[in-house]
Amino acid sequence: MDHLEVLESQSMFILREAYRSFGDLVMLWSIGKDSTVLLWLARKAFFGHVPIPLMHIDTTFKVPAMIEYRDRFAKQWKINMIVGKNEEVLESKETFPDGKTNRLQCCASLKSEALKHTLSGDWPRWVLNHKSGEYEKQLNGKPFTGVIVGARADEEGSRSKERYFSPRDRHNDWDVADQPPELWNQFKTDFAPGTHVRVHPLLDWTELNIWEYIERENIPIIDLYFDNGEGKRYRSLGCYPCTSSVDSTAKNVREVIAELRGGKFANIAERSGREQDKEDGSGLETLRRDGYM
Repeated sequence: MDHLEVLESQSMFILREAYRSFGDLVMLWSIGKDSTVLLWLARKAFFGHVPIPLMHIDTTFKVPAMIEYRDRFAKQWKINMIVGKNEEVLESKETFPDGKTNRLQCCASLKSEALKHTLSGDWPRWVLNHKSGEYEKQLNGKPFTGVIVGARADEEGSRSKERYFSPRDRHNDWDVADQPPELWNQFKTDFAPGTHVRVHPLLDWTELNIWEYIERENIPIIDLYFDNGEGKRYRSLGCYPCTSSVDSTAKNVREVIAELRGGKFANIAERSGREQDKEDGSGLETLRRDGYM
């Protein structure tokens, strides 16, 4: 097998092992390239069917094209799609775009808190009805205790400290110093009752691997990653008030790969356009310790 086939095989093994080991499992879909590759791998791992529900935490500040893309493929691929959000904060406008808080606090409210309470079932969930094509509000949902995430170790410093199977406490909080060793592809999946587990099938993939796999598999990726004629594109997608584009004329997957292989972004962090990462001087780790993706 070549390197991409090895990565694909390992990721599908992790997905199947997670499905076998954890009953109340959900997969996060941010609509970005990594989680879309993860979704593609799940479809391959389970022979075209995704037996795991997908969850998107909607801050309502995503680029509208991202939501259109999400719903189009959720319907096309018959995905059990769940959406969560922090209604209270959105209604009170206690957000960074509304000028009421800083970026880090906004992320904590609209992403971390929304994720925690949507996973636990404490807050409403909006579930896609494939017959009507609309999202229906549901209350008192069953808690999810296992969450599959498309995080990569090379993407950002705190993510390099992750494990394939990473335990959290009952509140989704992450103790970086208390993680199980994973040596020689031996993974711990028998955690104490009540443990919340994050699963990271893409941990050893790189940004270049992701794009090479997208090209090989012809995965439909949202076109925000490509230059539309203005010499700008996104490397990492987030909320539009806090995410900047990069200077690039790459108009398709092959040209993105050429940029990465040529070293155009060799000294520029992939998430350099994500302003919330810079706000407290410790990158994303503060948010991740409190349950962020």
